[in-house]
Amino acid sequence: MDMTFLLQLLINGLVVGCIYSLVATGFVIIYKATSALNLAQGEFLMVGAYICLDLMTRHNIPFFQSFLITLAFSAVLGLIIERVILRPLIGSHLISVIMVTLGLSSILKALVQLAYGTDTIPFPEVFPPEPVQIGPIPVSQGYLYAIGCVTLLVTLLTLFFKYSKTGVAMRATASNQQVSLSMGISVKKMFALSWAISAIVSAVGGILLGTIRGGIDMSLSFMGLKVLPVVILGGLDSILGAIVGGVIIGVLENLSGGYVDPFVGGGAKEVAPYIALILILMFKPYGLFGKKKIERV
Repeated sequence: MDMTFLLQLLINGLVVGCIYSLVATGFVIIYKATSALNLAQGEFLMVGAYICLDLMTRHNIPFFQSFLITLAFSAVLGLIIERVILRPLIGSHLISVIMVTLGLSSILKALVQLAYGTDTIPFPEVFPPEPVQIGPIPVSQGYLYAIGCVTLLVTLLTLFFKYSKTGVAMRATASNQQVSLSMGISVKKMFALSWAISAIVSAVGGILLGTIRGGIDMSLSFMGLKVLPVVILGGLDSILGAIVGGVIIGVLENLSGGYVDPFVGGGAKEVAPYIALILILMFKPYGLFGKKKIERV
């Protein structure tokens, strides 16, 4: 029984960790391109979930088509935000950019609340309800689809950044903007593309959370803040770090909730990721996969 309970916690933690990894990847993509943290990442996730739900329930569009339309909408949203709000701030102090993303998060949250209210809205059943037996435990098919979707998307992103001309250009821009400009790369276009990709991966995370939870509400917006320890733990500029950090935090949360919460009366699940973050940063100040920066004076 104890082993079954442990396996269930590990599987639940792996699913949540995969979604954390996806949202953290959005953080990292923008940070690598612009050196700024997007504090509206959780709102991108929330907007994507609500748009997909609206297409399915109000317009009766099947899930797969709703999913693709939502990704297209998220990409356009990311492009518009970068062009209208962020591009005029190029050259501004980094704190100004971060504060603007904080204001953007409030605006997106207010618009969603105005359109859909604050009550939890049931998410239509997308995946077959029958669980799949893995060893001694039944696993929801939604969990398996979520893990498969995240794995596929992360693989595609990895191949995109490694082998495509645009992906290589984005990596070059992240490494050195001045050199990229001298090579004929449009840094502004790379910035815009990074926001579009970030919005897309966040929307996927929001949709997956909606299918797993069976409903969505305004609390989805807090996912951006919950993922910050993942980003810092993995290293702010490492996609691999975001993936590994997400899985670590997801599993650690669930293990703490299952084994520690009953003894302390709750709260350990929320605190455990930050304790782990502090302990790891004591030995790896730049995160598990972050690059050490050396300043010469």
